[in-house]
Amino acid sequence: MDDNHLNEKFMPMTSISSGDVQIINEDIYCLSVQIVNVIFVGSPKDDKWVLIDAGMPRSAEAIKNTAEEIYGPQKPPAAIILTHGHFDHVGALIELMEYWKAPVYAHIKEMPYLTGQENYPEPDPTVEGGMVAKISSIFPNEGINLDEKVQPLPDDHSVPGLRDWKWVHTPGHSKGHISLFRESDRSLIVGDAFVNVRQDSLYKVITQEKEIAGPPRYLTTDWEAAKESVRLLESLKPAVAITGHGFPVEGKELEMGLAKLAKEFDSLAKPDHGKYVE
Repeated sequence: MDDNHLNEKFMPMTSISSGDVQIINEDIYCLSVQIVNVIFVGSPKDDKWVLIDAGMPRSAEAIKNTAEEIYGPQKPPAAIILTHGHFDHVGALIELMEYWKAPVYAHIKEMPYLTGQENYPEPDPTVEGGMVAKISSIFPNEGINLDEKVQPLPDDHSVPGLRDWKWVHTPGHSKGHISLFRESDRSLIVGDAFVNVRQDSLYKVITQEKEIAGPPRYLTTDWEAAKESVRLLESLKPAVAITGHGFPVEGKELEMGLAKLAKEFDSLAKPDHGKYVE
């Protein structure tokens, strides 16, 4: 597809937290862009930082401005890491790559969608859920073509530019979906393996009502894999989780909510009907 295709789109959806920057700790920052989170990892005291995901279409300026506020001008990221390539996680990617000249990394199973070979499965507006699920047919499912500018993540699960982090394969929402984990303080960057807001409900998306929930229903195509991914992440016993959608969550709220989701995934997360359910 045309490299600028996503940049031309604008999804008229937002939340009360859009534009907010939350400081998770001294080296993790979370920017809310409309309905999705973009994460900056790296201390302002250090020379190196990494961007996790690239937000909604037309969000490049907000991401660049936030990076300058945190790290100062003329400090490009060491890398851009993609949890996956859905439109709301790569919307500003082309512009940011051109501006920063930063390398991009993703799981090898995500490569067909990032090198122009395949489009993602179409969103399912018939899936059980609220208004966002019903209007999901308007969401872009096209892949993007980054050619050689995107590279597969290292086989040893290290994360380029982030010495103490490891990537974890968490498929289900997409084939090459990953999450990132730092064992030293048990920080978890989830992507959409699970979220902290019911992403299919328009009211909850707008108000950002907290609820540890499964991956967004209208774009999740493998529910058994999604369940195993949630169970894997729960087994890590994270102290804080920054999800792709919703507020960051920590402590007992995270512990209890994630344990419940892992235990009762089929009843809490898996929809009763939809073309990807069976």
